[in-house]
Amino acid sequence: MEQNKDRLSIDVAKLYYKSDYSQQQIANKLNLSRPTVSRLLQYAKEKGFVQINIADPIEDNSSLEEALCEKYNLDVVKIAYAPLNTTNEIKKSISIKAADYLHEIAKDGDIIGVCWGTTIYNMALNLKHKALKGVQIVQLKGGISHSQSNTYAYEVVELFSEAFSTVGRYLPLPVMFDTVQIKELIEKDKHIKKILDLGRQANIAVFTVGTVKNDALLFRLGYIDKKDRDIIQNRAVGDICSRFFDAQGNICDKELDERTVGIKLEELKAKEKRILVAGSQRKITAIKAALKGEFANILVTDQYTAEELLKD
Repeated sequence: MEQNKDRLSIDVAKLYYKSDYSQQQIANKLNLSRPTVSRLLQYAKEKGFVQINIADPIEDNSSLEEALCEKYNLDVVKIAYAPLNTTNEIKKSISIKAADYLHEIAKDGDIIGVCWGTTIYNMALNLKHKALKGVQIVQLKGGISHSQSNTYAYEVVELFSEAFSTVGRYLPLPVMFDTVQIKELIEKDKHIKKILDLGRQANIAVFTVGTVKNDALLFRLGYIDKKDRDIIQNRAVGDICSRFFDAQGNICDKELDERTVGIKLEELKAKEKRILVAGSQRKITAIKAALKGEFANILVTDQYTAEELLKD
């Protein structure tokens, strides 16, 4: 049944996109209703049978990329063109750009460490398959949630692993524990230690920045009580891998940092390729601080965010 639907959707797509038939003409030709034709075209897009690329001869962000490299001492900057200066449109654009960039640079034997969140999840959804040997995917921080808010931790590792035909290594823990003692005890487990060590060995890290705004995902996951939240919002401007830093890129709450499971920011800075995927007005301050802290040497962002990062 599914195979028949696939075949029909492909036939409809070919008539619509290659033969320039209207949806009504296709409906008449194949004895279908017009809404059915519309649904089949959407299905063909969702299944990847139809991939639409827009060549924009006007789009050239090379000067912005060079300026950001120079200002923040970055090795590579990739700027995605977002049609609107909105969080959703920016997230879509940078996710595609980041997925294409990782596809381009990934090679045999890479160990790719990934964080979670909606930006990295959207990137994962856009990854294309690349046949490589010996690639390993590892989760860089705990991702089990105490709330109904989805971290997409499992989905991110799964999608990255599928793209590179490998089996992902998951870190089946909360990202924060109530006490340092509990966290240290858990980290002594042989299995957990092996995953954490693999994360430290990763030569590529893919991550984003979070904000300290009230609606930030990390605040919605149930890890942080009001007292810690007040401290964070007074001192921090953002987080990477759930480790909060101030405007200069310094850890702002050492006690909370010691209860956090996953890669440390100093360990992150040792990676060969540290790919920060982030954009939008709400993240400007956090991105600036992350770049000042030198946590990334590769930035994937959008033209609106790029222009803001070059100010002052």
